[in-house]
Amino acid sequence: MQSKLFAVIIIFSLVAAGPLYSIDLSDPYIDITGFFEPLIDENEGLTSFRSLLIPGGGRAEAMGSAFSALANDISFFETNPAGSSTMTNTELAVLHNNWIADSRLETVSMTSRTGNFGYGASFRCFYVPFTEYNTFGERVSRGYYSETFAILNVSYNFLAGYYFKGIALGANLKAGLRYIPDYSDNYGNLQDGSGFEQSAIAIMGDIGAQTRFNLVKLYNSREPNFFLGMTIRNLGPPVMDEPLPTLVTLGTAYKPAKPITISAEIQKPLNLLDPARSGSLVYGAGVMIDFVSFFSFLGGLQLKGANPRMSIGGEVNVGDMQFNINYTLDLTTQAALFNRISLAAKLNLGDKGRAERARKVEELYIEGLIRYARGDLESAIVVWNESLALDKRFDPAIEGIETATITLSLQNKIEDIQQIE
Repeated sequence: MQSKLFAVIIIFSLVAAGPLYSIDLSDPYIDITGFFEPLIDENEGLTSFRSLLIPGGGRAEAMGSAFSALANDISFFETNPAGSSTMTNTELAVLHNNWIADSRLETVSMTSRTGNFGYGASFRCFYVPFTEYNTFGERVSRGYYSETFAILNVSYNFLAGYYFKGIALGANLKAGLRYIPDYSDNYGNLQDGSGFEQSAIAIMGDIGAQTRFNLVKLYNSREPNFFLGMTIRNLGPPVMDEPLPTLVTLGTAYKPAKPITISAEIQKPLNLLDPARSGSLVYGAGVMIDFVSFFSFLGGLQLKGANPRMSIGGEVNVGDMQFNINYTLDLTTQAALFNRISLAAKLNLGDKGRAERARKVEELYIEGLIRYARGDLESAIVVWNESLALDKRFDPAIEGIETATITLSLQNKIEDIQQIE
């Protein structure tokens, strides 16, 4: 426990590294801004419900949002809806993101899986304090501007087996509410219902696909080391004559070594009302390094227009709990403690007996091998069929039955020939 507590302290030191106070970065800031100025996207900001583009936190944000291929964390809700069908455990998560200035994003998510069928629900709320004063300094209105979403998820992993891990397809259904407080006219008089006129409801969806397999694998593991993912996110009708922030993404992830995962992603914003005014390509990359079983370091970079975003973070596993702390820095922020910090707490609610069932399948398979080696082929086939009753796509047992069946057939033919002679 002391070592895990020490890891928590290390994470906090990493995400708050260096500056314990605001640093005067005015000159470097000007240099960096000038360097990226040619990348300014003239079509940026033409869509509504843009809080959907703000990461909730967790592993996905720390890896530069390049997560559509990996999608092995509950933050798949924001990156690839196919992820629920490949999650190892049932998870319940609470996420908090301290965004720009006084804006906040709060998220509660839960996901589970039965066999190859995944499902879940998420609730997220982005809010900004709103206070209006008239020309005399009198407060006229106050409240919160908010965008709130309820998300339902379903997915299924097709053709999943021992060697090929399947092709996962998933979808999110999203319902959103934008709330704007009432505001005053040009004379400082509060207009009843003015906020309601600008508030809106949005209905949209995400679709995603993911596959996993082995490619140039230089270490021993039953888990695949190469991932591909593709999504279309925030697909729906315009809201008050404004398009939604629709995105098409293509991502990949690779584990060159067992403790190291790297990812990359390309996003293409789409303006469905005027495709010619769609945004420029967005590029992201991330890395995850498992230093020990209970601590991982994460980092990421996203280049979106003229505003590069860098993130670092860490994960700590303590029993059935996992904690994420991320620190994000871009050209809208400054290097200061507690600036752009996101936190996530996830509770592992178990795997519904999948690990125990997998252990039993392997035990039966090994027992079948022992019987096969002794020459008891029919008994081996019986045991391997028992393993397939637990997992019908356990390929080694299928191959064992085929081999034993062919061997029995050859033995019978030899016996027939010997009897004829």
